[in-house]
Amino acid sequence: MSDRAPQPVERRLPTEESRQLVALVRDIVSKEIAPRAAEEEEAGVFPREVFTLLSEAGLLGLPYDSAHGGGDQPYEVYLQVLEELAAARLTVGLGVSVHSLACHALAGYGTDEQRAAQLTAMLSGGLLGAYCLSEPASGSDAASLRTKAVRDGDDWVITGTKAWITHGGVADFYTVLARTGVEGPRGITAFLVPGDAEGLNAAVPEKKMGMKGSPTAQLHFDGVRVGDDRRIGEEGQGFAIALSALDSGRLGIAACAIGLAQAALDEAVRYATDRRQFGRPIADFQGLRFMLADMATQIEAGRALYLEAARLRDAGEPFSRQAAMAKLFCTDAAMRVTTDAVQVLGGYGYTLDFPVERLMREAKVLQIVEGTNQIQRMVIARHLAGPETR
Repeated sequence: MSDRAPQPVERRLPTEESRQLVALVRDIVSKEIAPRAAEEEEAGVFPREVFTLLSEAGLLGLPYDSAHGGGDQPYEVYLQVLEELAAARLTVGLGVSVHSLACHALAGYGTDEQRAAQLTAMLSGGLLGAYCLSEPASGSDAASLRTKAVRDGDDWVITGTKAWITHGGVADFYTVLARTGVEGPRGITAFLVPGDAEGLNAAVPEKKMGMKGSPTAQLHFDGVRVGDDRRIGEEGQGFAIALSALDSGRLGIAACAIGLAQAALDEAVRYATDRRQFGRPIADFQGLRFMLADMATQIEAGRALYLEAARLRDAGEPFSRQAAMAKLFCTDAAMRVTTDAVQVLGGYGYTLDFPVERLMREAKVLQIVEGTNQIQRMVIARHLAGPETR
């Protein structure tokens, strides 16, 4: 192999603690995640033991309060950890992002009693969460969801079907958005549902073109009963809670996309500097050098965009527009970069012997989850020009 192999990304981290944290993540990645990633993804193996290890290492609750088992880390640091994890295996990086999303409602809108009873186990107790907003007939139009929660004394009875649920069937808890009142966004309420609740069943996982190790499944709620102490926030506040969580979740997707793209670029550079044609490395040819330069520029631009949005979030400033921009730009960049990486490797890039074909297949889903990129453009345009006239 060439002695010009890519070096790890140099991180601009605010504290020595955060630098040690990223060093720990890189050690876990090199020993526990990267060596098995390709084989387990091809076999569709869900790496539950990796999530247990990450929880034991304090990496499943990084952006949350240490009083409840979190890591007290700014989003700026948390996202760079996600990038490292996703570069090794998207199933893990995206899984941590989804888990963090599932914890957001309780951490931000739960009562002190609810947080004391549930949040510590969710953040550092080895549990894994999932987020239930989408349904078979309500994806981008999430406010039209049909799953219902009906009051029955001190309980709520939830009936309906959720779709496209990452960790569906393997999660220990689900943050569920259900209709408790009028049509539209004002009639939706959030609930925390245990993974082993009676009447909760997962369908057979979807067969996907990528992320085969991450189970995505429909969840059927057949009269699932939860106490009112499992309701998060006020009745009718659920949609606002969901939107708040999605702003943060979109930054997680952006970071995962840049991690995936960085992995593809690293593989392309490694191959181009090692592969020789016409008596010299193919990296010497200008056409290919320009491709690598464009790939690197897109990655750096995306990284700067998601980090700036994270800094706004950490400062308590509005960041919804920047989150949508980061999700849009970074995931589109990941699709372009991974496609170009396959091109750099030529015929080898199209084979399972090299990771870039898997990275390209995985990049596609990032343009869809947490709001399609068409939805991100709508969000950005509303910030610029106001709501659409009707």
